[in-house]
Amino acid sequence: MGIMGYLRDRMGKIVAILIGLALLAFIVSEVVRSGGSFFRDDNNELAVVNGEKVPLDEFQKRLDQNTAQFKQAGQAISPQITSYVQENTWNQVIGQMLLKKEAEKVGIVVGDDETTSMVSGNNPDPQIARQFTNPQTGQFDRSKLEQFKSYLKSPQVSAEQKQGWAEFLEQLFEAKVVTKYVALVTNGLYVNSLDAKDDYEAKNKLVNFKYAALDYASIPDAKVTLTDEDYSNYYNAHKNEFRNQQDVRSFEYVSFNAAPSKEDSLAIKAQVDKLAEAFKTSTNDSLFVQINSETKTPVSFQKKGGLEPKLDTVMFNAAKGFVYGPYISNGSYKLAKLTDEKITFDSVKTRHILINPATEGGVEKAIAKADSIKKLIQGGKSFADLAATFSVDKGSGAKGGEIPAFDVNGAMGGGQGQITPEYTNAAFKASKGDLIVVTSQFGVHLIQVEDQKGSVKVVKVAVVDKPITASSKTQTVAYSRAQQFLGNLTKDNFDAEVKKEGLKKSVAEDFTGVAASLPGLDNARELVRWAFKADKGDITDKVFTVGDQYVVTRLTEIKPKGILSLDAVKKQIEPAVRNEVKAKQLAEKFQGATSIDQAAQKAGVKVVPVQNVVFANPIIPGASLEYKVIGSIFGSQPNKLSKPINGQQGVYVYVVDGFTNPPALSNNVREKQQIAQALMQRAAGQLLDALKDNAIVKDNRAKLL
Repeated sequence: MGIMGYLRDRMGKIVAILIGLALLAFIVSEVVRSGGSFFRDDNNELAVVNGEKVPLDEFQKRLDQNTAQFKQAGQAISPQITSYVQENTWNQVIGQMLLKKEAEKVGIVVGDDETTSMVSGNNPDPQIARQFTNPQTGQFDRSKLEQFKSYLKSPQVSAEQKQGWAEFLEQLFEAKVVTKYVALVTNGLYVNSLDAKDDYEAKNKLVNFKYAALDYASIPDAKVTLTDEDYSNYYNAHKNEFRNQQDVRSFEYVSFNAAPSKEDSLAIKAQVDKLAEAFKTSTNDSLFVQINSETKTPVSFQKKGGLEPKLDTVMFNAAKGFVYGPYISNGSYKLAKLTDEKITFDSVKTRHILINPATEGGVEKAIAKADSIKKLIQGGKSFADLAATFSVDKGSGAKGGEIPAFDVNGAMGGGQGQITPEYTNAAFKASKGDLIVVTSQFGVHLIQVEDQKGSVKVVKVAVVDKPITASSKTQTVAYSRAQQFLGNLTKDNFDAEVKKEGLKKSVAEDFTGVAASLPGLDNARELVRWAFKADKGDITDKVFTVGDQYVVTRLTEIKPKGILSLDAVKKQIEPAVRNEVKAKQLAEKFQGATSIDQAAQKAGVKVVPVQNVVFANPIIPGASLEYKVIGSIFGSQPNKLSKPINGQQGVYVYVVDGFTNPPALSNNVREKQQIAQALMQRAAGQLLDALKDNAIVKDNRAKLL
C-alpha cells in the first residue's frame, strides 16, 4: 500500500480515538472529507441530507475502502458482512455531515496556530505521535517526523503521496472540529447532589413486602375475545413505542430447490474417480492442479495444523506420492496428493522495506529501487534507518522494518496476522542474514532474514477439487415448477395455490432497503430492490434466482418511517392487548379484599413474602423483571394493601412491610463521578441519534446499492 493508502488506513481510528467508543458505531474507519465531493451538486444521488447530496460514486469509494480493510484483516465478505459494512459506512457519512453542520452553526473552527501545534507543537496530536514513535522507547520521535516532512519535499515523492499527507492533515483537523463540538455538548452535562442521592438510594434502599399474583396464563387465550376498542385503547396508550426508524418491507415467498440431486453428486464423483488414476501417475502435480482443479491453490509446504482436518490426520504419516480421496469437503469432491515432505525451521524472523510499484512507475522500477537499497545496506547503511525513510509500510518502518516471527504457513505468533505466501516461501528458502527481493500483492519487499528457529516436519499437498453443482436437468425441473406456480397466481390466490400444490410458504419480515440477506435467502439484494419498488399485494413478475433456489414472492407489508398505523402493528401488539383484557378479569378476583391474606384467599393463590429488594434491580425472586410493580412498591406506604397492578407476567396486589434506609450519603463525589461517566459514555451516540432523528433524509439506498 502507498503512503496515501497507509495514511487513509490510519485515519480510520482518529474519530474513535478522539471522541470515544460511543461514536465508533457511527463514524468508523476514517472521517469524511468536508467541503469535498460528498457535498457537490451531482445528479448521482444516493441520498439528500438536509438539502446536501451524497453522490453514489463517492459513497461507493468509501464503501470499497472500508470493505478492503475487512479483507486485509482476513475477514470473508459474506452477505451479512456486506450489509454490516454498508450500514457503518452510511452512518459514517451521514454522521460526519450532521456533526460538521452543527459545528459550523456554533462557529467552531480549528485555527492556524492550533493546526501548527497539532502537527509540530510540543505535544503533537496523538495520531501524529503514534505514527512517528521510537521503536526502542515507544515515545514520539520528533526527528522521525522532521525526516518524513523533509522526505515529502524530495523530488522522488509523487504528487499523489503529497496529496495523501495533505488529506491526512485535513481529516485530522476536521476530526478536531467534531471533537470540540462533542466536548461543547458533553461539558454541559451536570450531575447534582440530588442525582447522586437518588442513585445511591436506588441501589441501597431495601424493601420487604408480600404479594399475591394471578398469571395471565391462568386464562386460556381461546376464552378471550379482543375487540377493535381493545386494540385502539392499547395502541393510543403506547403509540410512541411504534416509531419506525426506517422504511421496512415484508413478503411471503415460496422457494423451489435447485440444489444438486443425488444423481448430480454421483456424476461429479465419477469425474473425480477418473482424475484420481491420472493424479497418481502425474509427474507435474502443480500443473495437474492448475488444469483440473476448480480452485487453483498454489502447492506449498504446510506444517501440522495448516491442512484441513481430514488431510492433517493422514498426510503426515503417508508416503510420498500417496493420493487420498475422493472425499467431500465444503461442497466439493476433492483429491489430495502428498507431493513432498521435509524438515524445516519452525519459525523465521525477518524485517522488510516495502516499495509501492504504483508510485515508482511500475514493478520493474520498484524492484530496481529495492536492489539499490539492498546495495546501500550491503555497503554498511542501517537497515532500520532506510526502512524508516523508504518503506511505505510505516507501521513496521517506524520499528526498523521489524515484523513478528511467522511459521511456514505464514501465521504470525499471537494471532497477529498472516504473511503472504510469496513472502513466506522466500523467507523459508533463504539463509540467515540473506537480503532478498520479493514481489507480493502489497508491492515489492526487500527482506532480511534475521533468525531461523526450531525444526518441524512440513508436507506439500496438492489438492484437486470439483464443486458438487446441480445439473442443467435439475435446474430446469426446479425452474419449470417455479414458473408454473407463478403463472397460476393472482393477487388473491397466493395462499390457495400454495395449499393446492402442497408447497411450503416462508416469510421475510421487516427488512430494510439495504438488507443483503433474509431468513432462508442469502444474497437477496435483487429481491430487496423489488420489494422496495412494489406495492402491497404485488406478486413478482419473474422467478428470482437466489443461490440454489428459485423464488416467487408476494409483498405483504409496507411500513414507512415514522409512527406506524394500528393496522401495521396489530399482529405485533395482539399478545399485549390480550393480556390487558385478561388483566381486567383477573383484577376482579382481588376486589373487596382488605388485607393481603384475604386477597390471596379470594383469588385462590398463596401470599409470597419477599425481602431485601432494591429499586435499581426490579426483580421479584422466582418471577421476572417487574418494573411497574417494583416502582409502585417503592412509592407506597407500609401496611396498606395496594390496588391490582398489571405486571409483565400477571396481576399483582401487595403490601409493604417496611423499608430499610441506607446510611446517609456523607460524600457524594464517587456517586457523581459514576453517573457522569455513564452519561459521557452515552452522550456522543445519543447526540448523533438526536441529529439523525431531526434530519430530513431522502434515502435511495434501496434502489441504488
